[in-house]
Amino acid sequence: MAGTLRKAGRSIWQTLSSIKTGVILLIIVVIVSAAGTLILQRPVTDPDEMQRAYSPQMLRLLDTLGLTDAFHAWWFVLLLALVSLSIVAASIQRFPNAWRFYARPYKSPDETFRKVLATQKQIAIADEKAGLAAAERAFQRMRLKPEQVAKNHRVSLFAERNRISVMAVYIVHASLLLIFLGGIVDALYGWRGFVALTRGQQSSQVEMHDGSGHTLPFAIRCDGAGQENYADGSPKKWWSNLAVLDGGREVVRKEIVVNDPLVYRGIRFYQASYGSTGKVDKLILAASPAKGRGDAKEIALGENDPVQLDSDTSVRLAEFIPDYVVGDGQVYTRSRDVENPAAHLIVESKSAGKAVNVWLPPIPGFEQNAASPYTFEAKNLQMGYFTGLEVSHEPGQWAVWAGVILMGFGLAVVFYLVHMRFWVVPVLDARGRLVLWVGGAANKNKDAFEERFQKLVGEIESELKVRSEAQIRVQEEETSLAGA
Repeated sequence: MAGTLRKAGRSIWQTLSSIKTGVILLIIVVIVSAAGTLILQRPVTDPDEMQRAYSPQMLRLLDTLGLTDAFHAWWFVLLLALVSLSIVAASIQRFPNAWRFYARPYKSPDETFRKVLATQKQIAIADEKAGLAAAERAFQRMRLKPEQVAKNHRVSLFAERNRISVMAVYIVHASLLLIFLGGIVDALYGWRGFVALTRGQQSSQVEMHDGSGHTLPFAIRCDGAGQENYADGSPKKWWSNLAVLDGGREVVRKEIVVNDPLVYRGIRFYQASYGSTGKVDKLILAASPAKGRGDAKEIALGENDPVQLDSDTSVRLAEFIPDYVVGDGQVYTRSRDVENPAAHLIVESKSAGKAVNVWLPPIPGFEQNAASPYTFEAKNLQMGYFTGLEVSHEPGQWAVWAGVILMGFGLAVVFYLVHMRFWVVPVLDARGRLVLWVGGAANKNKDAFEERFQKLVGEIESELKVRSEAQIRVQEEETSLAGA
């Protein structure tokens, strides 16, 4: 039984640590993430828009599969966990060899290694010490730092560049783990909701996608919002002036637009929508005494907000209908667009103890305009609006961004840094002559490395030639002095 369990565990481990398994899981994550960006997601999408976009059957299927909230679904968390386990398993299985290669570089090549190395060159020398000195100067001219290696009573040179590229794949692995960790933390402990505010309104309640509510530890207030349009009338941008109230005082204020949220205590407020409430914000009227006694004056009415016309008379806006239609003895609202507006005013007189219904424009059968002590003329109309805010708490974002930055570094190392190694060893060739064996290896970009290697060989030969010419001149001068 124990043997069977060990065998099953070994099989599972080998499957998880397989590169093929990791690639397949990553492809599935990418496909699901793409689906999450293409399919409308709750709660950022208005429910009415969801119903317009999908049939009832399709919407029910998407909700059942969790594709309308893909990044918080249990199966997405499980998928991220499996990918993370696969990366960890693959790294554990392969990291020891990579670390040995990184921590203990091969500096003194033996005869077998020299024979099979693809990139190598032999340069004849007269003196071992002089040859190594020339090679060391050539390394320095190539901006390489040579290291003298003594082994078996023989001195050789070793130099390398960009050893960090050996570990680049594990830097990318670590970045992926950070990104997936952030995704798992967000899915388990993060949340998204929606709040709609009108001007001057504040709230600490957020509506979640499942219909529940979430209470913020502070309140958010809308001090203004608006929409800017292009020349053709299509929306250019929405904006909102928001203020955060914490402990009864204003602590943060910011004007937000799409993709520029307000962030406070780890909670983000994004501009998601903007629209008319269908209610009037201010109705500007000119009120004149019905019998012509006194001048007209301008008044501003909000819904159910009475305004005193004189010491005995007041008026209030009882109802505003942006697009009215009359039918079956009733006044109905046809739409929330201001197409055919009507205002229902109630004029009250204290002395008479009565209220008069005034309609603008007059609607026969409903209006009592003639009995009103004042006549009214509409001057301006300011409709109420709401700003829709997407609210999110994503505690794993620090890990996601750290992973993105680390991945950028890792990919730069992978693609732009080449691990190059160079060896110079004085040896005897097949004819018994003393030569400098020069070898090199690179982990990628072999053509460019070959050019660099040939340049290094040329530099060594040039240094040897200069040194040889200098020795000849010294010998000639010594000979001349001796003759004199």
